[in-house]
Amino acid sequence: QVQLVESGGGLVQPGGSMRLSCAASGSIFSIIKMGWYRQAPGKQREFVASITGGGSTNYADSVQGRFTISRDNAKNTVYLQMNSLQPEDTGVYYCYSYFTASWGQGTQVTVSS
Repeated sequence: QVQLVESGGGLVQPGGSMRLSCAASGSIFSIIKMGWYRQAPGKQREFVASITGGGSTNYADSVQGRFTISRDNAKNTVYLQMNSLQPEDTGVYYCYSYFTASWGQGTQVTVSS
């Protein structure tokens, strides 16, 4: 089982930037695909970005060019760098392990002036 703990959320103004982190337990982290999802109030959870163990990335159309997912296997951590944030990016952001189908507890991101 992989335990996931997100951090880095908070309040940011439109146009601002924020970086989320997801620390994972387990010795298999370096080979497993990881992802970020988000859930806005009253909406279903949606895919944001993913990264394979080899570093291949995939993004939702809504964040392409603004968000960057990366990983540091030495630290068992996956990151989500978010730039040019907009109010529609507001929501709870969750880290996800595809291999174990495990979710983190989520971290709130609020984009507002």
